[in-house]
Amino acid sequence: MNAYDEYMRGIITPMREELTNAGFTELTTAESVDETLKNLKGSALIVINSVCGCAAGLARPAVREAVAEVKPDHLLTVFAGQDKEATEALRAHFPEIPPSSPSVAIWDNGKLVYFVPREQIENFQKEQIKDHLVDVLTNVVGQ
Repeated sequence: MNAYDEYMRGIITPMREELTNAGFTELTTAESVDETLKNLKGSALIVINSVCGCAAGLARPAVREAVAEVKPDHLLTVFAGQDKEATEALRAHFPEIPPSSPSVAIWDNGKLVYFVPREQIENFQKEQIKDHLVDVLTNVVGQ
């Protein structure tokens, strides 16, 4: 492992753990994304995680707080820029949505039902993002 990879691992590991420690399953390969979505029953909140400072620093805490209030059946995440094939595989399931990270996909009954792009995360307060997600999740999965 070169110095750059070690440096990036030091930055990214806590960002990954912020979600995995909250119960998210990390999908790191295209195969894991496709297999998971193919067999997924019920609802899911899928975070496209990112190193991006402001938006990702707001998205992860807002998502954790939202799913503490209204929890879908599954919590999943891919890491844009790090697990590139997994991220591309996820995005291929909703090609009409332009790539955006960080972002949040709400999945239900085998399809994308709602998408929160970066533009609806950056420049918003954490509480606003959380409340938005709670509203959407309440409509999808109930309370």
